[in-house]
Amino acid sequence: MEWSLGIGALVLFTVGIIGQAFEMGRIRKSTTIDGELGSPKIFLDKRNIKWYGLIGLSIILWYLSQN
Repeated sequence: MEWSLGIGALVLFTVGIIGQAFEMGRIRKSTTIDGELGSPKIFLDKRNIKWYGLIGLSIILWYLSQN
């Protein structure tokens, strides 16, 4: 049972990190003007919440698999 939670956590973490990377790329392209660098506010954009939740869930599952 513990190994399945660990593998599930690893899969969720990987999907969350990759999904957030694509989402942040889309946010940066939609909010930047030519010559302007990305704003630190893109980390707080509401479109990232689902990815943060997925990453948080994976960390919780990983912790539960270790006990």
